[in-house]
Amino acid sequence: MIATRRTVLKAGALGVGLAATPGLSLAARPRKTRVLLATNEPWGTYHAQPLLAEAVRRGWELVQVVPDLTQIKPGDPVPVATLNDVPRADLLVVNGASDWPADVAAALKRLPMAASSLAYLKPVEAPRAKEFRSRLELVTAASPAESDVFAAYLGWRRRVRMVGSAQTDNLPAYAPRKDRVLVLTSVTHPDQTGDAAPGTQLLLDAAAKLEAAGKHIVVGLHPREDRTLWEQYEISALGSVPESATVECAVGIPGTVFPIVAAVGVPLVGCVDPKLQVPDYILDVCSSTIAAPEQAVDAIENAKPASRGAVFNAVGPIGGSARRLYSTWHATIQTTRCNLTGATPISIR
Repeated sequence: MIATRRTVLKAGALGVGLAATPGLSLAARPRKTRVLLATNEPWGTYHAQPLLAEAVRRGWELVQVVPDLTQIKPGDPVPVATLNDVPRADLLVVNGASDWPADVAAALKRLPMAASSLAYLKPVEAPRAKEFRSRLELVTAASPAESDVFAAYLGWRRRVRMVGSAQTDNLPAYAPRKDRVLVLTSVTHPDQTGDAAPGTQLLLDAAAKLEAAGKHIVVGLHPREDRTLWEQYEISALGSVPESATVECAVGIPGTVFPIVAAVGVPLVGCVDPKLQVPDYILDVCSSTIAAPEQAVDAIENAKPASRGAVFNAVGPIGGSARRLYSTWHATIQTTRCNLTGATPISIR
């Protein structure tokens, strides 16, 4: 069964199967090409959302494998399944090698595998990458720098296909408003889905300094950030990337969204706590970094957009990235002749 939180509840209320279609038996209905996705952040469906439109365009199904439905919000558009009801599929894609993707790979041993980088990682081999590395038919990443980091993370010695980032496929036109500053948060408190990043207090204090200097603060929340920490400011209803097109500058804790915002043309200032560890290519799209809130105003006033070279190194080719990614998946599926492979769970580590 493939389900979103909403469809699970609706099906339970109606007492009917989700796959039921009047006038067409299940045996007679051709199955769509289906890709399963398992991410380092087990319930982090926000990694899959930018990829949904291309799945629809191709008539495919992209289904994220999650531990359970407890962390799936009502109305989440990403189809999800647990290992207990995972559907037949053609390819398993992981975006990392932490415990959850490694567990899913161990459970779905009959499926061919690919690894596609969808968020920043550290260039240090993950302990569990060796468990499934020999099964990988394909490895993809957005850019030259991300390719190098992902290869090191996986212990991968072969080619990494550079496809760009789907988040850059429909970038907004940059139209900044005077004295408007975007604050890009990370995650303050770790949870079941993933870790946190240091630097929230530095960023809060920097935002206060900027507001006192006459800047209008609008906050782009990380999907897992504690909203209550930022409620004294305007919180963007658009999301970080669309909102970035409206600001003169952005300041925040460097992370995956930084290169995407840089691709819009927005100058970036990074708030860097001494404990923060991010790849150099993310810091390279920053005009400058600050380690104290008193530095924020000058840094914002003097910030400049990242160079085209730094943006390309961080995000790769802009435009058509989702199509390129799906094309590599399609070629892998065709090569491994697995269009009808069953994704039957075998065991979980």
